[in-house]
Amino acid sequence: MEKELTRCGWCNSSELYQRYHDEEWGVPVYEDIKLFEFLLLETFQAGLSWITILNKRENFRAAFDAFDYKKIATYSEDKIQDLLQDTGIIRNQLKVRSAVSNAIAFMKIQEEFGSFSKYIWGFTDEKPIVNNRKNLSEVQATTPLSDAISKDLKKRGFKFVGSTVVYAHMQATGMVDDHVADCWKRSNQ
Repeated sequence: MEKELTRCGWCNSSELYQRYHDEEWGVPVYEDIKLFEFLLLETFQAGLSWITILNKRENFRAAFDAFDYKKIATYSEDKIQDLLQDTGIIRNQLKVRSAVSNAIAFMKIQEEFGSFSKYIWGFTDEKPIVNNRKNLSEVQATTPLSDAISKDLKKRGFKFVGSTVVYAHMQATGMVDDHVADCWKRSNQ
């Protein structure tokens, strides 16, 4: 008989959530294309649940050219209108338009820093911040660091990157490890 894994409590409502938790959440990501994917998904998640976004993730991948920020930065008004009719994604006009402006801002950071990864990981000295959370109630929605990153991203032209979105991005991309004490991912590290 297979032993049941103990996970962070937020992911127990579905298999998709559990797979995301086990395979992606908190795992350090350094590739710009993957960092952009999570950034785009997190910005669409603002005000919604993450499971809603996970359920639509493959639709987002298809609609947004596999998260190719170079293509997204050149989207025409016709393409934006097509996206606004796509029932497989979140059809919020401001969020769809922010995907384009964020792709442009993303590439400007790449020009300045050599990569978005170098820029974003520079905030943590290129190492994950490992928090020692006993339980979910200790996991914060924002931190002074997510506040600072949010402020800097906004200054650089990004939209829908409030501190909560930024902190969720940090967790998703492994900049922060918030697995709780009894989670198998915590004991695995």
